[in-house]
Amino acid sequence: MAITLRAITMDNFAECIKLSVGEDQRDFVASNVYSLAEAKADGVSNPYAIYADDQMVGFIMYDFEPKENRGYISRLMIDARFQGQGHGREAMTRAIDCFKAIPKCHEIQTSYAPANTSAEHLYESLGFEQTGEVEDGEVVVRMHLA
Repeated sequence: MAITLRAITMDNFAECIKLSVGEDQRDFVASNVYSLAEAKADGVSNPYAIYADDQMVGFIMYDFEPKENRGYISRLMIDARFQGQGHGREAMTRAIDCFKAIPKCHEIQTSYAPANTSAEHLYESLGFEQTGEVEDGEVVVRMHLA
């Protein structure tokens, strides 16, 4: 199954905002509606739908801060119906590849709620390391790019 990241358009907007995580994960990630509004307001975030072949399975949002030479992954969510199938890992790999293609990007940062052990394991397995920082109550992790 091929995982791709696709722009949010009027053609897939309604489907995107219907995606949701399980009830036990609602405190871990903002809704896609909120995330899309935030991207519009901040003008720098890049929101994408995550597709497994032609099925939308999740949402990711990221941006690059040239002053810091750092990429930020601010959102990652996989709809409850599609979790546990490797889609989050593949979507993160696609985002990491996008940052690696930016010559001035030296590291990538993301964060997760301390109780979100699934996110902790995912990020650790991809090579992210805890910084010791906590931002908005979330554990900050970074990956250094060669």
